[in-house]
Amino acid sequence: MTTAFDPITLGGRGLANRIAMAPMSRSRAYGSDASPSPSAALYYRQRSSAGLIVTEGIQPSAVARGYPATPGLYTPKQVTSWQAVTKAVHQEGGVIFAQLMHAGRIGHPSLLPPGVSPVAPSPIAADASVFTPNGPRSCMMPHELTDDEIAQTINDFVNAALNAVAAGFDGVEIHGANGFLIHQFLSTNANQRTDRWGGPAANRIRFAVELSTAVAGAIGCNRVGFQVSPANPYNDIVEDDYHETYAALVTELAGLGLGYLAVAEGPDRGLTRKLRALWPEVFILNPFTSPEVTGLRELRLIEEGTADMIAFGALFLANPDLPQRLAQGGPFNQPDPSTYYGGGDKGYTDYPDLRTASQSAGSTPDSPYVPDRVDDLKRC
Repeated sequence: MTTAFDPITLGGRGLANRIAMAPMSRSRAYGSDASPSPSAALYYRQRSSAGLIVTEGIQPSAVARGYPATPGLYTPKQVTSWQAVTKAVHQEGGVIFAQLMHAGRIGHPSLLPPGVSPVAPSPIAADASVFTPNGPRSCMMPHELTDDEIAQTINDFVNAALNAVAAGFDGVEIHGANGFLIHQFLSTNANQRTDRWGGPAANRIRFAVELSTAVAGAIGCNRVGFQVSPANPYNDIVEDDYHETYAALVTELAGLGLGYLAVAEGPDRGLTRKLRALWPEVFILNPFTSPEVTGLRELRLIEEGTADMIAFGALFLANPDLPQRLAQGGPFNQPDPSTYYGGGDKGYTDYPDLRTASQSAGSTPDSPYVPDRVDDLKRC
């Protein structure tokens, strides 16, 4: 029987276990250059025992930014800054992919270069708000991407993927989930186009497929993963025909030979099993068990064959040595939501591992935290 602690091969790379660190926005890339902070290297190094680390969402261009203090991969300085992160992870024997994320209509002009507005498939504002340097602001009507601008956006992803390889990442994950740009193209409310990019499912998946094809062609298909969140309404997304849409999308992506598919699951486990059957490579699942929280019992999804790997979000944020803790059944540090986004090292690099905890006064936490499930951070 296969367990979460058995090795697995992903894209030709051997992973030590089947526990993934899910992408989680931490909003600590301060400064106008949008580079990761010096503490990012320690943060990711501490979590290198994951079979696979997927970074926070990284914008492939300046126009792709949707939140303050999020990092990029489109300048030489950003590449240099990420090199420190990948080196730290590799020194510990870890494997790390960069998640490339374009926020699309989820953003605000105050977060973008002068004269630039958020972009989207159609000029339809999201019924959502975003954080800005001046506090929360409602999303504005975005600029509808032209054919040439769609081509440029795909090229931006390709360049960011090449930069990721130059920065030492083992690969990239294309963020097609959670109401951001690629998900907006897949949706039936944010995408109201009547050209080849909109309308029936075969057209709405085109942007995701052509972008993935271009990125895979640039860095190799085995270095590319793709994340989806079917029927996730976050960021004002509606998907009226999501069974048809995702069956078509996953079939097309499977033909590209990508290294993995990551599914941030909704309540439809039947769709998850359908996508699992369509996907020939590594299948990573962030399981849905609301209102409970993700934890030990979800590891049996690997034993049952529902997934090849399980992704953990906030639980990995608070427990840098999560695979060891899962293997021995806990205890677990409790995550502090007040430090999820922004701030300094508190709630970022100061969560103790088991060795540190045992050496401190009182070798066990005051209130041991043994969850069944912890939801991924909503923005990642």
